[in-house]
Amino acid sequence: MLAEDPDVAEQGITVVRRERGLVLYGEVESPHRREEILRRVTERFPDVPVTSDIGVIRTQAPTQVEELP
Repeated sequence: MLAEDPDVAEQGITVVRRERGLVLYGEVESPHRREEILRRVTERFPDVPVTSDIGVIRTQAPTQVEELP
């Protein structure tokens, strides 16, 4: 569902069915994108509790130079 939706097109999310509901794992590029994914999953499965373990990764270039010892 998440990969085929042209507005989401997210392939990096794993959905696992647990005894008490669904757990979503993965990483996305922004908090907004994470919220959109959660919204769509809860709309699709309104009677199933959904837990998110989706992290947000940095997609911008670093602002500092990394110096190695």
